[in-house]
Amino acid sequence: QVHLVESGGGLVQAGGSLRLSCAASGINFRLYTMSWHRQAPGQQRELVASIKSGGSTNYSDAVKGRFTISRDNVQNRVYLEMNSLKPEDTARYYCTTNHRGSDYWGRGTQVTVSS
Repeated sequence: QVHLVESGGGLVQAGGSLRLSCAASGINFRLYTMSWHRQAPGQQRELVASIKSGGSTNYSDAVKGRFTISRDNVQNRVYLEMNSLKPEDTARYYCTTNHRGSDYWGRGTQVTVSS
């Protein structure tokens, strides 16, 4: 039904930048809040950023000022631009949404930030 496919992860040096993208299908994308979560090794998943259908955004304190979430309602994509990356940002990043009361997750894309 709902399919979310992340891309753009990789290995980057501390201080560098990376842009993640998420392609959504099986959903009327324009109507739904989209979010990015991440899960670092040995840690629980945390909400990184979210963007509502109207474009308003929210960020976790850990990434505020460094990450920017955006969406393209024509291409049904959501992006996460990550700047000033820190080793603590190392995690698998997931694109998520809620559709008809159910949460949907992509398979994730790995981001590794080296010192």
